[in-house]
Amino acid sequence: MVDTSQSPDAVDQAVTELQARVGQRVRKAREDKGLPRRALSEMSGVSQRYLAQLESGQGNISIALLLRVAGALNLSLEQLVSQSTDEGTDEFPLADLFFKANPKTQKQVQQLLMPEPFAPKREARIALIGLRGAGKTTLGKKLRKKLGLKFVELNMMIEEQSGMPVSEVLELYGQEGYRRLESRALQHVIDTRDRLVLAVSGGIVAEPDTYELLLKHFHTVWLRASPAEHMERVRAQGDTRPMAGNPEAMERLKRILSAREGDYARATAQLDTSGAKTKESADALVKIIKKGRFLKPH
Repeated sequence: MVDTSQSPDAVDQAVTELQARVGQRVRKAREDKGLPRRALSEMSGVSQRYLAQLESGQGNISIALLLRVAGALNLSLEQLVSQSTDEGTDEFPLADLFFKANPKTQKQVQQLLMPEPFAPKREARIALIGLRGAGKTTLGKKLRKKLGLKFVELNMMIEEQSGMPVSEVLELYGQEGYRRLESRALQHVIDTRDRLVLAVSGGIVAEPDTYELLLKHFHTVWLRASPAEHMERVRAQGDTRPMAGNPEAMERLKRILSAREGDYARATAQLDTSGAKTKESADALVKIIKKGRFLKPH
């Protein structure tokens, strides 16, 4: 902690030490996960310039942005800013064990700590989460037909509210601006609809507050697929950008998927769509919804 009762020079020194400590920990965590700075930027929504300044100990980064970086690295904010400078000690052993645990164990811990979390708020709202190519749009449309639910893509809501395509939103306002619009659009859906299927962007987990809002108000289903299928499905949709001029695209995709697994695993349920036909996945998803009583009051 920075003691603001100290002299201005002492406070400045404490702040400098904090910036250096946080920068070192962010850089080490990123390198331990094998993440290029560009990949961490995309996952957290924080620009590469900010990340470079942060890792060098010069970053005057806001708490909100630092929280995004911590989330993308599967770390708690406390793990980045704690005063301990001895890497051999751990002031947060339980938090450290949790973040190192596999997704299944993390979910079990969460269920023990929060039995029936936020059930009254979820009503009959279902959200499909996961990386691009997992089948969110395809299966969302199938649920519309099978269960008579309204299907909404959050990106379409963002375009309606902003009056421009998502690509232009990103170009004009960057990831941070897009995430603000995403949060606003999600809140609008919550305020105006109580029975629907919602498809959200794969990176919604990069914004902790928005993701918490989603988890509180929706029954979430993580649609999983192998990295190869993610890539192939995106290309089949006519989008060749993931591979264009980027021979390391597959490895990058694997790193992003690995880094987000802990967040995706917080979903109410999971469905692996690897190697499955659309009808098979749709039928399996309907079974999950009925078994979990997502459309009935608890």
